[in-house]
Amino acid sequence: MCYPAASGQSTQTVPLTVYLVGAALDIFQTLIVDLDTEGRYLFLNAIANQLRYANTHTHYFSFIVLYLFAESNQKAIEEHITRVLLERLIVNRPHPWGLLITFIELIKNPRYQFWNRAFIRCAPEIEKLFEYVSRSCGGPKPVDQSMVSGWVSDSAQ
Repeated sequence: MCYPAASGQSTQTVPLTVYLVGAALDIFQTLIVDLDTEGRYLFLNAIANQLRYANTHTHYFSFIVLYLFAESNQKAIEEHITRVLLERLIVNRPHPWGLLITFIELIKNPRYQFWNRAFIRCAPEIEKLFEYVSRSCGGPKPVDQSMVSGWVSDSAQ
């Protein structure tokens, strides 16, 4: 089903799914912001339970987790998301495919700036734990930004 794009001015139509995706994201964002600490933890665990084997359902919930991490304006939300993923990754293997893919995307994609977060470096033990989990998941070890910027400027010449 399609609806006109803008009050009948154009003959183009916008699929209804565009509106549904936006509404679903609004609901997820409202819940994660408005819930108290325990509710947020339970909510994120319910989402993480959906990160299973390779299918569109897992892809959707992986997208939701990454979207909530990227779009959050609160450090506490980022910490909660990281906690829920990390709690599931520090237990014995095997780990669900979707959980691994989501965590690897979070640590590898520069859009999320995961390694620049203050809670990653709050204590040496925490930093070592994140590095260990990152290496065991096949993710990169955190890189000194001066090395990266130096490499980019050298290769650009």
